[in-house]
Amino acid sequence: MTQTTTRVLDPRELGAALAILESEPVANAFVASRVQAAGLDPWRLGGEMWGWYADGRLRSLCYSGANLVPICASPEAVRAFADRARRTGRRCSSIVGPAEPTALLWQLLEPNWGPAREVRANQPLMVTERVPDTVRPDPLVRRIRKEELETIMPACVAMFTEEVGVSPLAGDGGLLYQARVAELVGAGRSFARIDDGKVIFKAEIGAATSHACQIQGVWVAPEFRGQGFSESGMAAVVRYALADVAPVVSLYVNDYNTPARASYRRVGFREVGAFMSVLF
Repeated sequence: MTQTTTRVLDPRELGAALAILESEPVANAFVASRVQAAGLDPWRLGGEMWGWYADGRLRSLCYSGANLVPICASPEAVRAFADRARRTGRRCSSIVGPAEPTALLWQLLEPNWGPAREVRANQPLMVTERVPDTVRPDPLVRRIRKEELETIMPACVAMFTEEVGVSPLAGDGGLLYQARVAELVGAGRSFARIDDGKVIFKAEIGAATSHACQIQGVWVAPEFRGQGFSESGMAAVVRYALADVAPVVSLYVNDYNTPARASYRRVGFREVGAFMSVLF
């Protein structure tokens, strides 16, 4: 019989963890980027990395931090991760990951952790490897400078509140969120078009590895929507990403956001899978 176990990874197992993360570089970009930057030490990583082992070999992962993220997780691994999550109690603000294992994980946890504030069961995962031929990148979209943090922050807060349904300023007054935005600005991964001090379009490359990167936080000021700023702005960000970050650019979007999905398709993105998010 196959012998299985689940435990927190030791920092010395970094190579084995990265091998699993890199086996699906697009789907795992978010967690892989954190592990590459911080290793497996929970304090630096901002959470624990759980491993599921079969016959002594690491087969699946689950990141347990502000998000609970199943990674390359078989149904048996998901069940083991759910058992561990029930024992430790809910410490995350969301469960997010590839749709199939995330759905099973939530099915197993809902009796103990539910109800969720919102469940987004189908979030198409989209990718592109080229700058679009049919959409001209907006020449006014550029990297945000560190001294422009106060200019970009209100747009970031508006985007987060509109997308997630709660303000990122709640709880700690927004200290963690502001630190995250500042981190992306400092890394040169925050982009915007600013006209006369007003943010018209913005987006960030929230996760980046040498294999793939993930765009997040796409937002257009409400009064400028429907005028093509999202397409030209995204084309500009894709151009930056492919030139400076990774050969594959990805994002995931809510299935009910028909305008955004159509906009991303016009920029050259295609659907290759689906994510799921459970928000608390």
